[in-house]
Amino acid sequence: PPTLAVYQLPTGVNHRTAAFAYRGGGFGDRRDFAMAAALIVHPRGDLLIDTGFGRDLPRQVALMPWRFRIVTDYQTATPAADQLVAAGRDPARLAGILLTHAHWDHVSGVADLPGVPVLVPAAERAFIDGGGWITAVARTIPAARLAVYDFDGGPYLGFPRSHDVYGDGAIVVVPAPGHTPGSVIVFVALPDGRRLAFVGDLVWQREGITARAERPWLMRRQADVDAAAVRAGIRHMAALAARFPALVLIPAHDQRGFAALPRLPDR
Repeated sequence: PPTLAVYQLPTGVNHRTAAFAYRGGGFGDRRDFAMAAALIVHPRGDLLIDTGFGRDLPRQVALMPWRFRIVTDYQTATPAADQLVAAGRDPARLAGILLTHAHWDHVSGVADLPGVPVLVPAAERAFIDGGGWITAVARTIPAARLAVYDFDGGPYLGFPRSHDVYGDGAIVVVPAPGHTPGSVIVFVALPDGRRLAFVGDLVWQREGITARAERPWLMRRQADVDAAAVRAGIRHMAALAARFPALVLIPAHDQRGFAALPRLPDR
């Protein structure tokens, strides 16, 4: 649609290093991991991709194990719901929250958007129930708000299945399991011809794809449910990036990817 637009909604950062993010990254290469949402403005209903940090973050972090809390150094910004209000947009009118996966830092702001459906595939819906501490925040989402969708479309960019959210090719979701069982990649086609790939936590920084550098061994063991599937996903996206150099890669925690998107202007 000619009115389709995408905006970044930064909600904070997590202070890390490149060595934490990908194999071969430097310990002295400091990276502020983005914690953000993306707003897709579509004539048939606006969507958020993930939510970033929400208003109730301190209580949510308290649900995490102490070992996680002592190595997590985060800094908050304006929650996504408040950015929508400041822009004159009613958060309650969102058509849905499209999760790349259900880890705590991607669902933190769901609580600020009561009543908005949370869109997940069946594998991620099951993971929310049985994912342990990492999905503790997701389990606070009322079950009635979890809207399960199927990959009811055919192949898309080499992925065997897909889900075209509005049936117009603007927002297409493909399964990319490995980090979690129901992780997805969201492709967005903009009216000016640009293509965006919101790859979630397939990689934490762009080098994971451009250099085909998976997470370090310890991070893979702690963060990924299926490291081999993540590796296959990285190879697939690296091949796409090589075939289509204009494809904008947006890992969920890489500020450089979000820098390609405009900020949502205040009212």
